[in-house]
Amino acid sequence: MSAGVSLAGKADWLGEKHLQKLLAALKEGGEEARVAGGAVRNALIGQPVADIDIAATTVPEESIRRAEKAGFKTVPTGIEHGTITAIAGGKAYEVTTLRADIETDGRRAKVIFGRDWKLDAQRRDFTINALYSEADGTVVDLVGGIADIEARRLRFIGDAEARIREDYLRILRFFRFFAWYGDGRPDADGLKACARLKDGLAQLSAERVWSELKKLLSASDPSRALLWMRQAGVLTAVLPESEKWGIDAIHGLVRAEKDLGWAADPLLRLEAVVPPDAARMKGLADRLRFSTGEGGRLRHWALTAPPDSKTTETELAKKLYFGDRNGFLDRLRLALAAARTRAVEDNQAMVEAGGFSRLLNVTRKWERPVFPVKGADLTKLGASPGPKVGATLKNLEKEWVESGFVLDRGALLERAAKALEA
Repeated sequence: MSAGVSLAGKADWLGEKHLQKLLAALKEGGEEARVAGGAVRNALIGQPVADIDIAATTVPEESIRRAEKAGFKTVPTGIEHGTITAIAGGKAYEVTTLRADIETDGRRAKVIFGRDWKLDAQRRDFTINALYSEADGTVVDLVGGIADIEARRLRFIGDAEARIREDYLRILRFFRFFAWYGDGRPDADGLKACARLKDGLAQLSAERVWSELKKLLSASDPSRALLWMRQAGVLTAVLPESEKWGIDAIHGLVRAEKDLGWAADPLLRLEAVVPPDAARMKGLADRLRFSTGEGGRLRHWALTAPPDSKTTETELAKKLYFGDRNGFLDRLRLALAAARTRAVEDNQAMVEAGGFSRLLNVTRKWERPVFPVKGADLTKLGASPGPKVGATLKNLEKEWVESGFVLDRGALLERAAKALEA
């Protein structure tokens, strides 16, 4: 049990009337209910709280009955595992009955409901995620999580290998939470267990793997976590494309983000540690079940030629017209970050960085000009609909782009007339 630690003054959300009403309803008649997990952890660390989860001694059906009696709408989101969702005032609260695992297979667990807070805490993954808060803000710590938060130490609860064998996703969660909350070196026992059991990652669905990787890559600075993942062989297991390419570029990218005010971008960071090979990137996107937008962005980045810092604005505009603007933005950001890193010891790289910065600003503001001639314009000139019209239009468009978009509609139609007469 914790000694006098409280969320008072650290968690405005704890006083929210719907939360207090729900906790009071769940606690009636000698039952117990506490806020659990991430909300308590983040409040103690001083980070924003998104979701508020509740642990309770009431069984799911009773949790539903009490929540509805108190005016909440309920959804049986995971009732077989003890979880229901109570909704009021536009906010959703997950309420989960205290549990203990009776059988695990590395992906999912069979659970029994209980009333023992210590057993409920011990089935969780890390000490910092197994904290509870009473309605008045008193923190309940049954596994040493407060001390680990203060030391910025990420530690499995109990035996690290046992926790991982319950769910192999915990290997990736170890590095993800280390990226967000850890400091110094990762816990030695946890790191060794992750390295020994990394083959278990093959049991996980692609969606779960990518979800964890994306969260890790969204941390303020994921570079240390990626380095330890690589040393443990975990990065190669889930992202083999990174093995021979290396992760050195991630350091310069993170520095550039902080210096230039760029938002943390998990896909851009992924591009920093994998090769720009379109076929391999398609394979990666397919394997990890990327969304259409994510897969498309990765492919366009790979297909976009590496930029030259001396490229003129006119030449860049021509490339942008026939290319993908987002692909260029990604290439330029990575090129700028790399040049800034080299500029510490190389004056030429400083010049290159200036060039990439200029091109990046142009690309951000660039709007695709509209080609001023259409097929209907050619039919008015007497052309019959068909392949010749399409070919003529395509050639005219190329000439227009090559002119730096300065040929006007009249000049283009004159050229079209001559081409159609030939």
